[in-house]
Amino acid sequence: MFINITDSKEAANKGSSAGLVHYLEKENRIDNKQQPEYWFNGQQIRIEPYEVMRTIDNNIAKLGKDDAKFFLVNVSPSQKEIAFLKEQYGEEGAKEQMKGFAVRVMDAYAQNFKKDGIHSHEDLVWFAKLENHRYYSHKDPEVKQGLKKRGDRKDGNQMHV
Repeated sequence: MFINITDSKEAANKGSSAGLVHYLEKENRIDNKQQPEYWFNGQQIRIEPYEVMRTIDNNIAKLGKDDAKFFLVNVSPSQKEIAFLKEQYGEEGAKEQMKGFAVRVMDAYAQNFKKDGIHSHEDLVWFAKLENHRYYSHKDPEVKQGLKKRGDRKDGNQMHV
């Protein structure tokens, strides 16, 4: 399992969350999903993108104009771990297991703040989105070598939060 917090220099996280929310909605747009993948946060499981943007963008108390307004926590299991989850729980069950794991990751994230009043995911303003695919970017060697195009789906199990 690979878990990282995206560097704020690369995250463009000092203004609105609109760009990030739009980016993370790509699978719902690309696949024209009849059953869209909703946002979740430990208390709710069917959060609309506009609610995510509004909540994050209005959560600016005590923040300066140059302070990061949000951070990205990526939870990426290996293909072997994804295969295990699917074998044990089925396709939909694996997704639910990943969402539950994301909540537990946010519990640990909250505890590491070591601040009064912040003890679990319930004390944070956060949202997550499960994605089923990864896509090649201009940074990938396969794109640079002309083997793949930017935006092509990567092979294999790529489920992540």
